[in-house]
Amino acid sequence: MKYWLTINEQNTMILHPGAIGTPKGGCLPSSKELYQQNHHMFVAQGRTMRLFHDMLPQGKIGPALNMTSMYQATSRPADAIAAHNWETIRGWGFLDLSVWGRYNPLFWSYLQERGIEPVIEQGDMEDIQSGRPDLVAINYYSTATIAASMGDASDVTARAGDQQIMLGEQGVYRAAENPYTEKTKYGWVIDPVGLRLTLRKVCERYGLPILITENGIGAPDVLEADYTINDTYRIDFIEKHLEQIRLALTDGVDVIGYCPWSVIDVVSTHQGYGKRYGMIYVNRGEQDLKDLKRFKKKSFSWYQEVIKQNGRCIGNSDQAVTKE
Repeated sequence: MKYWLTINEQNTMILHPGAIGTPKGGCLPSSKELYQQNHHMFVAQGRTMRLFHDMLPQGKIGPALNMTSMYQATSRPADAIAAHNWETIRGWGFLDLSVWGRYNPLFWSYLQERGIEPVIEQGDMEDIQSGRPDLVAINYYSTATIAASMGDASDVTARAGDQQIMLGEQGVYRAAENPYTEKTKYGWVIDPVGLRLTLRKVCERYGLPILITENGIGAPDVLEADYTINDTYRIDFIEKHLEQIRLALTDGVDVIGYCPWSVIDVVSTHQGYGKRYGMIYVNRGEQDLKDLKRFKKKSFSWYQEVIKQNGRCIGNSDQAVTKE
């Protein structure tokens, strides 16, 4: 029997405190406090992974982070620097610490320039380095396109989606649009090919097996009068991402598992139950609990068949959906 454990997910806590919310009467922590908390989490993570290996030598453990690739808006060199800035600050800066046990130099320079670097106590880095992850887990939803900073307040713009309320940072990068990708109704970029690219980058950088712990699409699913939920858009989304995972496998990436988000409808950080991710519908509203009955969506039967056929039906959705 294989034992897998992932530790989830440092960069969401640091990047999205305003979206996650604060207790009543509380206030948002400063950037300095956030990165200090982040450092403490990595110390705890290192200790936890070391203890896990001591207690369960045959087990596999690793960090789970929201990882994604950043595209540069144009071939302009300044855009390439900006894209590299944000890809490092948002992703590699966290994952390098998890896997290699050291702060990424660009990430650390960014923290120092702003006076928000954490205090590192004696023994902290040794604890972090002792973790020795066996795998890397990633939560993947979309990519981002980045342009060079203009050096003024216009660098920061509101995002249509949730979690990351604002995009851009003065002097570092600014958000740009990608004409080659689509978006969900909530403003999230849909980019299956970006998953293949992200998998290749993570594989090339760390040389560890990769477990996809989250991937899915949020939508305002509708319960029809006959109690069906025709979420064909979810089938299309997952199928296209699975196709790219298959291509990543041919690229030599060791993908050891895929976990769609999610099996059952859960609360979205911003849209509550108006935005649904599951393959099983929960009959409730935002405030009205109704009867809380569960109904299988169209995607449920489709994904059930994908599992039965071990992905051989990918690319032939009609057949997969009709077979029971």
